[in-house]
Amino acid sequence: MRLSTIPLATLREDPADAEVPSHRLLARAGYIQKIAAGIYVYSPLMWRTLRKVSNIVREELEREGAHEILMPILQPKEIWEQSGRWARYLAEGLMFHMVDKRGSEVCLGPTHEEVVTTYVKRIIKSYKQLPINVYQIQDKFRDEIRPRFGLMRGREFLMKDAYSFDIDESGLDASYRAMDRAYRRIFERCGLAFRAVEADSGAIGGSGSQEFMVLAETGEDAILYCEESGYAANVEKATSIISATPDGGAPKDLEKHETPGIKTVEQLVEFFGMEAARMAKTVIYNATYEDRVEPIAVMMRGDLEINEVKLCGIVDALAVGLADEETVKRVTGADVGFAGPIGLQDDVRLIADLTLQGATNLLTGCCETGYHCLNVNPGRDCKSPDYRDVRLARAGERSPDDKGALVETRGIEVGHIFKLGTKYSSAMDATFIAEDGKPTPFVMGCYGIGVSRTAASAVEQNHDDSGIVWPRPIAPFEVVVAILDAKRSEQVELGEKLYADLVEAGIDTCLDDRKMSPGAKFKDLDLLGFPLRVVVGRRAGEGVVEFSHRATGDKADIPATEVLDRVRG
Repeated sequence: MRLSTIPLATLREDPADAEVPSHRLLARAGYIQKIAAGIYVYSPLMWRTLRKVSNIVREELEREGAHEILMPILQPKEIWEQSGRWARYLAEGLMFHMVDKRGSEVCLGPTHEEVVTTYVKRIIKSYKQLPINVYQIQDKFRDEIRPRFGLMRGREFLMKDAYSFDIDESGLDASYRAMDRAYRRIFERCGLAFRAVEADSGAIGGSGSQEFMVLAETGEDAILYCEESGYAANVEKATSIISATPDGGAPKDLEKHETPGIKTVEQLVEFFGMEAARMAKTVIYNATYEDRVEPIAVMMRGDLEINEVKLCGIVDALAVGLADEETVKRVTGADVGFAGPIGLQDDVRLIADLTLQGATNLLTGCCETGYHCLNVNPGRDCKSPDYRDVRLARAGERSPDDKGALVETRGIEVGHIFKLGTKYSSAMDATFIAEDGKPTPFVMGCYGIGVSRTAASAVEQNHDDSGIVWPRPIAPFEVVVAILDAKRSEQVELGEKLYADLVEAGIDTCLDDRKMSPGAKFKDLDLLGFPLRVVVGRRAGEGVVEFSHRATGDKADIPATEVLDRVRG
């Protein structure tokens, strides 16, 4: 491929809306072009990289027995209502939906569990046809409120989604392990440093899930891991061991104290001279369900924070969010900052973190503006809470197996695998005839990889001040042969020969035959990030070229006859 034939326009300046290196560099190098917020054109060079990532995905999935299909982007509301997810996705505001000319509601597929379940239940009738795993690589659509970071969080993106169908849980376990193996090979082959972590299942649901995170300082997700034990989890899912809540001693008489204008834990610590771990702050949330919104009160130790993802799962809501001042006043009778378990409306569900279970003589709000209560004992002074793990784990705390301290890093989610069980098959009446002759719901798993996000993540991990440094397996071209002066016949002849020899040897090579100054060409090639560079310049007449590695910057003048061996080496 000749670069002179490829539509390519590099930029000198970063786009104004670029916040992370991948967005900045992919746009500057002309790999992507923004059409609207979160919507991009992939240039020929970008599409080559995406095809390479896709082909690696195909090879590794099919190595584990998966079969490629293609499902429709447009999906009818009816199948989403069968699964019970239509209302949730609408509530979260992520789904593009519309009414067609016949008056039917449809959506642009954000995911395809409903479609694939409908497909499989129509074609698989017997346990003898199981297990199966089908996948597709296709655009997905999600109406992000704030598209950002270029290909990291777009409204249209390229994704691989696979779905396994098994007879029972042991079969699902085998399918899950197969996809775990495939994913590890995929990201290794893409040249990425990654970590597999425990994760929350979110809107997809199911009994368990694991995320594959590309490690990068700009990652949106926080990861907690332990070097000693190998434990790793997304902060939304992570658990830890912390010091016990200080012993409050035998229950004492309840005391009500005037605390005018004192609302925060820090202010209470100073006012009472009490450590934060002896306090229980109460936070009011709104939990959104399909048919209603309910206030929920959550008690948390004063020195700890609430994990809203865990909370959403505990109350089985579509979404949870902090209640507004009006709701807080309605359910507590007090201003924000004075909520507590005492005086809370009886119909408001009260959840408390496990760290408070058995704690005595706590300091809490008492649902009266300007007052807090000391020596609060749940079950005596207020109703007993529902004790759950709703705490946000933090770096420095002990890993769940107590083998070491948790360390925090940042990551970009590029893959996610889920054990769905019978969540969708039961809801959608998707059954097969089991060996005992009875209709039995499929046991399902689903497995996603963000193809376009994987490519962008590679740039987050591999770049320098001059531009992109593509990992060789997914670079648009492995090698670029650059002719410095197209007016010099000896350079053109040698460059053409080297290019032809490399292509014939099966090396993915491009010829930079563009007519531009050497300085501009070098800057352009640094920005584009091809892994290996062969410069045919002033010593072409001697049969000597410059060979360099983009990643290390190492350069050497070598005989042109050694280029192929260097590339293969």
